[in-house]
Amino acid sequence: MQVGQDRKVATVFGGAGFIGRYVVQRLAAQGYGVRVATRHPAATRFLTTQGRVGQIVPLQVSVTDPAALARAVEGADVVINLVGILHGDFDRIQGEAPGLIAAAASKAGARRMVHLSAIGADAGSESRYARSKAAGEAGVLAAFPGATILRPSVVFGAEDQFFNRFAGMAQMLPFMPVVSGDSRFQPVFVGDVADAVMVALKDDAAQGRTYELGGPRVMTMREVLRFILDTIRRPRRMVDMPMGLMRLQAAVLEKLPSPALTRDQLLLLAKDNVVAEGAPGLAALGIAPKSVEAVVPAYLRRFRPGGGRRDLATA
Repeated sequence: MQVGQDRKVATVFGGAGFIGRYVVQRLAAQGYGVRVATRHPAATRFLTTQGRVGQIVPLQVSVTDPAALARAVEGADVVINLVGILHGDFDRIQGEAPGLIAAAASKAGARRMVHLSAIGADAGSESRYARSKAAGEAGVLAAFPGATILRPSVVFGAEDQFFNRFAGMAQMLPFMPVVSGDSRFQPVFVGDVADAVMVALKDDAAQGRTYELGGPRVMTMREVLRFILDTIRRPRRMVDMPMGLMRLQAAVLEKLPSPALTRDQLLLLAKDNVVAEGAPGLAALGIAPKSVEAVVPAYLRRFRPGGGRRDLATA
């Protein structure tokens, strides 16, 4: 990317993902030249329409290749790491890579860095996901002490893999399976998370701090599923699933390239995923969170009988 001296540059790792596309859009709107660092540049071409010609540029980068990272962040004013996985090599992608990215950003003289982690990041957790998230945070802060860490709860939005996934299950199954129904979540809107990234890039008070991001309502898993069933107007009996059976099923599914469920995910589901008492969050960043009720029904409408077309016809 050729950049004029007066042009701000942002490098976004994971910019083509669910949260990333919202962050890239906001960066472009604020005049940044945006480098989207990804393993698959061809799959990110849709992002280029979010800005002016040449403003958003995909770069092929492996997050574990220091030389590639150095090229990706060269001349960048801000660096944002949004890379996350739900299965695979957690230690390499979520544990080691964030520190490598932070080291490259620091060496390149980046002014700010934001790293997306997750509520529940814990070096002592049974979950490999949670342990790797904690290791990633430690690596980032060791290399770039002024970095801002954002820890969201479950993130919702039109492209999410949470509300959409369970709505799809309700569409196909005669009952709704419930796993860890009493576990609590604090779903947070993807646009609010993207706004938090943008505030962290500008607010001096955010440097070196960790924020836990949750929406205005805490919901149990059972309440989430009931909300989904009511929203898509599909009466289904909710059936609590034995954890032993789910572990056996997950052990089989996790052998697939893209498993729908893993044993590590079951460990995460068994734990509350809410903002810790006293932890700074969206309010500290000046953001009023949007509720599940205000956003989710619009994009779950398609799961209603008839695809929601009757609702649109009578609206």
